[in-house]
Amino acid sequence: MAQPLAERMRPTSLDNYIGQQHLVGPNAVLRQMIEGGRISSFILWGPPGVGKTTLAQIIAHRLETPFYTLSAVTSGVKDVREVIEKAQKGRFFSEAAPILFIDEIHRFSKSQQDSLLGAVEKGIVTLIGATTENPSFEVIRPLLSRCQLYVLKSLEKDDLLKLVQRAIAEDIVLKEKKIQLAETGALLRYSGGDARKLLNVLELVVEAEGNSPQIVINDELVVRRLQQNPLAYDKDGEMHYDIISAFIKSIRGSDPQGALYWLARMIAGGEDPKFIARRLVISAAEDIGLANPNALLLANAAFDAVTKIGWPEGRIPLAEATVYLATSKKSNSAYEGINKALQLVEQTGNLPVPLHLRNAPTKLMSDLGYHDGYLYPHDYPENFVRQQYLPDEIKDVRLWKPQNNEAEQKVAERMKRWWE
Repeated sequence: MAQPLAERMRPTSLDNYIGQQHLVGPNAVLRQMIEGGRISSFILWGPPGVGKTTLAQIIAHRLETPFYTLSAVTSGVKDVREVIEKAQKGRFFSEAAPILFIDEIHRFSKSQQDSLLGAVEKGIVTLIGATTENPSFEVIRPLLSRCQLYVLKSLEKDDLLKLVQRAIAEDIVLKEKKIQLAETGALLRYSGGDARKLLNVLELVVEAEGNSPQIVINDELVVRRLQQNPLAYDKDGEMHYDIISAFIKSIRGSDPQGALYWLARMIAGGEDPKFIARRLVISAAEDIGLANPNALLLANAAFDAVTKIGWPEGRIPLAEATVYLATSKKSNSAYEGINKALQLVEQTGNLPVPLHLRNAPTKLMSDLGYHDGYLYPHDYPENFVRQQYLPDEIKDVRLWKPQNNEAEQKVAERMKRWWE
């Protein structure tokens, strides 16, 4: 049986690896480690199909060290201990530690992750974990503290086009066919920055054309073939991010019908309830924000309830929070404010804290003028007194802009009265 196109096109060296230049480009951190011949344990975090597994395999091949793979979906504590024992017995002192690659490490339970700690700490294995979920939520702190964290990005348009063209020109099956790439819009749109998904769609379209003497790939052909072969919801990849995107956009667009439908699609597909709950918390802060601060409280309560009760009853607090967020007034002023602030920090660097705002725990600091001139707001009417809180260089910058909703307009009036 022939391997899928995505597997046939999997690169075996960094020279053929597409994307993630911030990690594997010239002088980038991972490339330097690999070329130096020694790597430390790390976790790769990024969406599906951006090269996490491939990168781990390339590293093992380059270092010529034993490579063990475990899937967090099918492996238990016993499997972890068996691999660690094999690694310990088969290693010579002068050799680099064997690599243990754990795919979907966020699915490991606490006890499974605990079983890795000793081996990673003693250098019995070098751990490479791959996850599509934020490790801060899913990986235990002691293990996370022993690993570097590298973030992989969705592939850019140019990366995806390069991959398609390489597949058509070099793949052992596709190069035998006369394939013309007339349009790429639909291919790129359906891929969503996922290389595996892109190659799966390309293979599906080519196979559907059978033994046609020439295959002209255009947007109409791609859409038609995909409608005939709809991709099922897959909580491990494929439509995972498309469905959650539709869910969040329905909430943002104040459509409870759409939001409930996409929620049901995720529940029916076996999605992790905590994954859904986390997205609700993010949506409450990003899209509802200061227009209705209670939204964040309710989303957090839903998260807590789901964690306690799980499926199937967990669908009820999730549905309650979903409808509440979808029907609430919306504001992204806090989201935009922090983004502007981060851009400003990037542009201006580490500006000094004004002296009157500095802490003065020692006499020397007091003598240097730290804290001098600070006005304690609680000593003034309405617990407010006007003074400068930003560095001198940016003292007139305004990062937060209230939006046109009842809650923020009240705040805006007070801010205007205080700060003119």
